[in-house]
Amino acid sequence: MSLLRRRFLALAAGAVALPALPRIARATDYPTRPVHLIVGFPAGSGPDIIARLAAHWLSTRLGQEVVVDNRPGAGSNIGTEIAAKAMPDGYTLFLAVSANTINATLYEHLNFDFARDLVGVGMVALTPFVVAVNPGFAAQNLAELIALAKAKPGTIDMATSGVGSGSHVSGELLQMMAGIKLTHVPYRNNYVPDLLGGQIPLAVSPMPQVIEFIKAGKLRGLGVTTAKRSQMLPDVPAIGEVVPGYDASGWFGICAPKGTPDAIIARLNTEISAGVADPGMRKRVMAVGAEPHAMTAAELDKFIADEIAKWRKVIKFADIKPL
Repeated sequence: MSLLRRRFLALAAGAVALPALPRIARATDYPTRPVHLIVGFPAGSGPDIIARLAAHWLSTRLGQEVVVDNRPGAGSNIGTEIAAKAMPDGYTLFLAVSANTINATLYEHLNFDFARDLVGVGMVALTPFVVAVNPGFAAQNLAELIALAKAKPGTIDMATSGVGSGSHVSGELLQMMAGIKLTHVPYRNNYVPDLLGGQIPLAVSPMPQVIEFIKAGKLRGLGVTTAKRSQMLPDVPAIGEVVPGYDASGWFGICAPKGTPDAIIARLNTEISAGVADPGMRKRVMAVGAEPHAMTAAELDKFIADEIAKWRKVIKFADIKPL
């Protein structure tokens, strides 16, 4: 009986260990089939363009096609929910953007928790916003804008890409930290023609929308939102040079459903970081107005947590409500 009992226990222990073996094998052999990269925005959008650049790079490095899967709607919440509830096997990835950390507070009844249900894999790029003004606007620099806004609170209109957008909360962060009040004018469509025509004096804009107009002198850049000056507009000061501690960026990172094997995340991070460092890839990313930027998976997780906390304060301070 003792021998039989020992054999039974040995077989039982082996049976318990078996379910883990395919998981280890999958992580070791990954990937053996196409990988889907979900994007919560439509084809042709900024996130879609970055996703396609990243997908092309990863397809080459991984030896399997990385398919961009556009699932737009509800401020990217539809695509985010699909990714959050996907199987954590490395075959579903998600292009996360700054909107996801804003939405975590802006929307109160989501069917997922962005920070809980998804984990960082790797950062791809940062995208500065820029405070751009019509050349006829009275303020010649950011300090003059702040002085003018304090002298006449609420009289200067501020165009953004819409309520709760990255440009909106970046503008609200500036107001909160500088102690000024601007009047928010959210646009559903392109506000650049109104800015060029002087119908609206100021916009907090993603850099790709206005960079060529600033370079041509048709608009004036008062400040970029990143902590340091942007290499794409080196003559435009960082807002932090006038408002110490100010830092806000759009960003593009890749996440995966929580529970995705660490070995797969490590492999993906290695390949993403290699792309960020590659001169050809960097040139293509910068050509669409983004700045390549690498992070470890752990650094991206911390960055996301910090972004959620920062935008929670701004949303509550400005009492921003989704439309």
